Amino acid sequence: MSKSGAANSQNKSIVSKLGGQKFIVLLVVVALIVFFSVISPDFRKYTTFMSILDYSYYIALMAIGVTFPLITGGVDLSIGTGLICYSLTGGYLIVQKGWPVWAGIIVALLLSIVIGCFNGVLVAIMNLPPFLATLCTCMITRGLGSIFSNNFGISWPTADAPGGWFRSIFKITVNGTKIPLGFLWVLLLVALMAFVLNHTKIGRYTIAIGSNKEATILSGINVKFYHIMAYVISGFFAGLAAIAYSAVFSTVQPGTGAGFELEAIGGAIIGGVSASGGVGSVEGSLIGVFVICLLKTGLPYIGLQANWQQIITGVVLIWAVLIDIMKKKKEKVV
Repeated sequence: MSKSGAANSQNKSIVSKLGGQKFIVLLVVVALIVFFSVISPDFRKYTTFMSILDYSYYIALMAIGVTFPLITGGVDLSIGTGLICYSLTGGYLIVQKGWPVWAGIIVALLLSIVIGCFNGVLVAIMNLPPFLATLCTCMITRGLGSIFSNNFGISWPTADAPGGWFRSIFKITVNGTKIPLGFLWVLLLVALMAFVLNHTKIGRYTIAIGSNKEATILSGINVKFYHIMAYVISGFFAGLAAIAYSAVFSTVQPGTGAGFELEAIGGAIIGGVSASGGVGSVEGSLIGVFVICLLKTGLPYIGLQANWQQIITGVVLIWAVLIDIMKKKKEKVV
């Protein structure tokens, strides 16, 4: 084999190991950082990257969770309004009822698990279409959040107030410099859930359900249980996202959250999760989220309004879905 042939083979091997689409999206992330940094000196500031990370935490956590129902061929539209609902519920207990912060966090996480389980039952046992089932839950959680907060915004304890320790989980200040601890937690959770997806029964059967549900049922696997678990995981990570959102932002407003789920789902699809199920990765979802976060943060630095982020993200999503369709066609031909 010639040197050029060996080099090409090695390059293909590297791309194959990283995952074709994930590798391309990672290059897009790097290209966006370089582009915005060259066009705008202000973008290169440390505070800008801190803003990107602050915005990415709750979107990334939702994307990690929603990867599982997406791989089953479903979707979870309730995670955005659910995030606000869980945050308002925990905040109400802490601020209005005087509960300790840790208790409010536990209640918020338990509620997220209950909603996730409810979604799973609607989809796996009652056979409702995932889009319709989770859309209904989206409306339910939006209403619950407003009820718990009496339609008023709720502020969790500030960093210097009693109970404000939870904010240091995601960000600490050392010698006047803010350190994004939340990014390390996100990476740890990505590694953990990537292991779950690729090396445990829950992950393997999640992929199997999305690849061929009928064959999975015939093989004797308890499909309903593992299908429900995919939505429980999605709900739980929406609960974690609620804690991250409460830690990063000063006030949580009722009636908000609609649209957060689209950014998380969009990030997962950009990162390689198949729109028809059966294919995807947690690490790919994280990379896809950073494309969305960079666009949202970077476009104003080059003079474009935030609305352009939605347009460009939509175009990128179309590109990602088209790549998935072309992959499916090639597989059928082979």
